[in-house]
Amino acid sequence: MIKEEVCNRPIGVFDSGVGGLTVAREIMRQLPNERIVYFGDTARVPYGSKSQETITKFSKQIVRFLQTQGVKAIVVACNSVSACALDELEKDVDIPIVDVVRPGAKTAIGATKNGRIGVIATEATVGSGIYSRYIKNNSPDATVLSKACPLLVPLVEEGLWEDPVTDEIAGRYLAGLIDVGIDTLILGCTHYPIIRSTIGRIMGDGVALVNPAYETARELKELLQEKGLESRHRPGLGTGTELYKFFVSDAADKFQMFANSILTYGILSAKVINIDEY
Repeated sequence: MIKEEVCNRPIGVFDSGVGGLTVAREIMRQLPNERIVYFGDTARVPYGSKSQETITKFSKQIVRFLQTQGVKAIVVACNSVSACALDELEKDVDIPIVDVVRPGAKTAIGATKNGRIGVIATEATVGSGIYSRYIKNNSPDATVLSKACPLLVPLVEEGLWEDPVTDEIAGRYLAGLIDVGIDTLILGCTHYPIIRSTIGRIMGDGVALVNPAYETARELKELLQEKGLESRHRPGLGTGTELYKFFVSDAADKFQMFANSILTYGILSAKVINIDEY
């Protein structure tokens, strides 16, 4: 049996910026006993337009930082990192790593009725072909249609969730997917669940939206149970153990404001660290 001290270690969660907070939010909901150490690379966002080499370099630095925090598992809450660097990261660490691509892709395969699955994501994720590859390997008859939506990330990060500009840009991106008759759409960037209502309104009731953030938390829960790593007790107030810690590479105040707008748990502070030291 795994020692309780190991089980009480936190989950490391990281993203290029704030989008991964949608994954952290699902972990908080589905695994309330688990502690979380979150890192958002707010100084170097976005990752979606960067090269695979750069994304891999940044990701390795973040994983090294999370390891200094004694994490028992790592959640890659960034589709671009999952697409470009996951294999390299898995070689470097001996603790479980959960990504956001595979859980969402599996759910989409189960959800589609006509076999036509759409994916919206960053340029890096779409360019990698990772969703298409995974879906086709597990459902050879499926048709996968992908669309890069690079402007949606900055719109979300600027807080323009219910804004005519976001409606206009999202409508332009999604028009082509509506025309080809998909019945399932993967929100292939962790920022996109924040504007899920906008995307759903544009796509219509006939298209099922898959939120990989929800599916990733569910997969993490199953993995921790399988390996006997789940925390058995929720840390109490005054125990000296913080339930959630947040770190960023820049703009802590802006991050904290954004985090408090989407998390029910109040963010008391977000600490800036020099990620280049790792």
